[in-house]
Amino acid sequence: MKSHYLGHVVFYVKDIVRSVAFYGDLLGFEQAGEMSQPFKAVALTSGRTHHEILLIEVGNAPAPQKGHRLGLYHIGIKVGDSLNELQAVRDELTSAGIKISGMSDHTVSKSIYLEDPDGNEVELYIDDPNIDWQKDLSLVMSPIKPLKL
Repeated sequence: MKSHYLGHVVFYVKDIVRSVAFYGDLLGFEQAGEMSQPFKAVALTSGRTHHEILLIEVGNAPAPQKGHRLGLYHIGIKVGDSLNELQAVRDELTSAGIKISGMSDHTVSKSIYLEDPDGNEVELYIDDPNIDWQKDLSLVMSPIKPLKL
């Protein structure tokens, strides 16, 4: 078997309207479809495939644990190809009142971290256009440095 790429991520969410506003209105995913029976769900796409994110409303289920634990840590969403685009994303998040929990320089990529409305960590990143990780795979695990935008 050969995997082609990660197709989609599914989140259980407390309030689907709030989560669609976050992933759709703020992060720019387009609604691909929705259903209300047997539960509320919304599929979102960036246009790369039929859906990259599926949101399923579960109401007041337990929130995700923080810190080291088994399970999903975060998802990464590519938001551009240049540092200027990442700076614009930072400015848009700040203007929208979204708390940025961290910014990192991973050598091969530059990242901004935040939480979605249900506490799931989301990484918004660009690949560094000046780094050719395909010629040196060891760069992928370079020490993480603070990112200053």
